[in-house]
Amino acid sequence: MFGMGMPEIILILAIALIVLGPKKLPEIAKALGRGIAEFKKATQDFKESLDVEDDLKEARDTMREIKGDIQQTIQKSVAQGAASVNNDDEPDEDDDAIPAKDLEQPSGKAVEETLQKPVEDNASPQAKKKAEEKEPSKDA
Repeated sequence: MFGMGMPEIILILAIALIVLGPKKLPEIAKALGRGIAEFKKATQDFKESLDVEDDLKEARDTMREIKGDIQQTIQKSVAQGAASVNNDDEPDEDDDAIPAKDLEQPSGKAVEETLQKPVEDNASPQAKKKAEEKEPSKDA
């Protein structure tokens, strides 16, 4: 302990006993013990906080790497998507193309029926009143 042997420690304790007296020596020893214990606890907490900071730094670095990987993947997929859109002059068999029969123009009656359904089903009360005013009554 600090390069002191047993004879030096006994000499220091004997001088402290003479100077402080037998009544105050135990109180001072307790206070010194508590101080040393608090110092050890503080150094241990400091070491743990350094370890936590190192762990957080490692986690931060890992998250940055993951973020970079995700950004690269997104950029590659966007570039591939743009390239495939530019290269697709003719639709492939795998593409979800709309069949030609679905692109035909509906008849005028079908369009009129389609336009009237939302008014009847989902319209507000004011819109329903306007639609009823435009239509001739079926009772007459």
